[in-house]
Amino acid sequence: MRSSSYSVMPARTLRAAVVLALAAGAVTAAPAAHAESTGTTRSTESAAPAADPAVAAKPYMGWSSWSMQSSKYPGLNPDGDYSYLTEANVTKQTGALAAKLKKYGYEYVNIDAGWWRDNTWKPEYDRYGRQKADPKRFPSGMKAVADRIHSKGLKAGIYLPAGLEKEAYGGGRAPVWNADGCTTADVVYGDLRTTNGWDSSYKLDFSRPCTQKYIDSQAQLIAGWGYDFLKLDGVGPGSGKSGDQYDNVADVAAWNKAIAATGRPVHLELSWSLDIGHATDWKKYAQGWRIDTDVECYCNTLVSWENSVDDRWDDAPGWTRHAGPGGWNDLDSLDVGNGAMDGLTRAERQSYATLWAIAKSPLYTGDDLTRLDSYGLSLLTNKEVIAVNQGSTPPARPLTPSDPQQVWAAKNPDGSYTVALFNLADSPAAVSASWASLGFTGKAAVRDLWNHENLGTHQDKVTQALPAHGSRLFTVTPHGQALAFTGYEAESPANTLAGNASVADCSTCSGGKKVGNLYLGGKLTFKDVVVPRAGTYQVRIAYVSGDARSAGVSANGGGATSHKFPSTGDWGTAETVSVPLTLKAGSNTITFDSGNGYAPDIDRIDVPKSS
Repeated sequence: MRSSSYSVMPARTLRAAVVLALAAGAVTAAPAAHAESTGTTRSTESAAPAADPAVAAKPYMGWSSWSMQSSKYPGLNPDGDYSYLTEANVTKQTGALAAKLKKYGYEYVNIDAGWWRDNTWKPEYDRYGRQKADPKRFPSGMKAVADRIHSKGLKAGIYLPAGLEKEAYGGGRAPVWNADGCTTADVVYGDLRTTNGWDSSYKLDFSRPCTQKYIDSQAQLIAGWGYDFLKLDGVGPGSGKSGDQYDNVADVAAWNKAIAATGRPVHLELSWSLDIGHATDWKKYAQGWRIDTDVECYCNTLVSWENSVDDRWDDAPGWTRHAGPGGWNDLDSLDVGNGAMDGLTRAERQSYATLWAIAKSPLYTGDDLTRLDSYGLSLLTNKEVIAVNQGSTPPARPLTPSDPQQVWAAKNPDGSYTVALFNLADSPAAVSASWASLGFTGKAAVRDLWNHENLGTHQDKVTQALPAHGSRLFTVTPHGQALAFTGYEAESPANTLAGNASVADCSTCSGGKKVGNLYLGGKLTFKDVVVPRAGTYQVRIAYVSGDARSAGVSANGGGATSHKFPSTGDWGTAETVSVPLTLKAGSNTITFDSGNGYAPDIDRIDVPKSS
């Protein structure tokens, strides 16, 4: 499963009733040992190390089985829900990945949920309470499958849910491998409290010495089989759950420690909708974390624009600063290669791929690689776009508010900028990227990365007419001058506060203060904002907002334009966006009005010294 094979999220039930019915109260004796249930023993007594940055020096690339497993697209799951996952199908996709995508950097073949369950979702375990390959889905066993993947010069990925699965409990009598005297009763809480996003497992109690040994046994098993990647699913806080019962930080730390003890570099990926308040934990112990719900629509295509590809433009910004070498924000599968099966227009497919590339998300597709169409293949194999994702360019953030027309950007190490234009509206619209919002004025060279085309020199901005849900992706190389700004602090006593608005401390804000409590009529008006001549100015707004919030922005008492400010991730971190404001020569006022809602906190504004 992805964020989900068991998930029961609103509007996207994954046949979870079957899973939970099977999981409820299953305390049968553990099956006999499986031939693959072996592994070498290594000490795990040392403290948990930090996640290994070498494993995820850049976002990983590959293929995952879940999108096709979960879809109702005709013919994909002929033997019932999730029946696509078989050894034969994994072998076919492995061959196609090697032939079509390997040379572009795609290397992981990731087997998702269900590899130890039959088509009725009945599980298989070895005598030690560890998942064992379903003999019909994977008749050769999981080691043979990994060996076959490796024979193509690729890496093998596997999947497990957080906790001790209820069916693996075996009445508490199943022994723990390589842990004399330990049984499954010794690794969970005595009240058998449940955990993970589907409550399909008992919560592990890491105050008990046998518990780490159980995780060690699982890690030794998958490492012994030769797997290079583990997706740990249903992790909380996140996965639709919160509270102590669903706090799996200790599980993730235990997996980090157990993987290190195997001596095998295994990439640990966490899923799904991880709590950003624990970003430090996810970064410490894992190489990637799903920031959102499933991208799949659980319908008769793989995905759809509204459910939930388009959510990522709102959800990614707050996580941006947490991504970098050693750990990446995972936006989920990139299903842009199969045309009608994907369920998207061409424009939507390109925008989907553009956001994944600039956000530095792992690039793993869930498409049927045996039948990529020519346009999909061109999206997945565009070397210039892949270079944005895999190179030293940092993740992009919105340069503008999260309005229907958006500009995202990142500054490249060579001084150029990666700039993406998006029209997220349901009708065509023009979108402009202003050089002033990038911090310079004058001319810049523009290269179109999707079309491998130099577009010449542009003065002050680049503007493109985009279709509904369309995008463009550019490299912008400045030839002009750095732009000077005049800064104005929100907390200045010269400004006017109205309603509930008040000054508050802010350690990350430029003056150590901000103006907050902008809600239900709260207003902040900057006074005496001086510019030399009349014109439209790209005003930078530094703000703090733990979630996406809107505010009306106006100049000189004129009509306000409502802008949605993307999340900064928490209420202690400031970010910036730019908005165009028409100002008069001399002194101006600029007002932020919460209207009938809740606005972000405002740190400062920076106004260019020329329009």
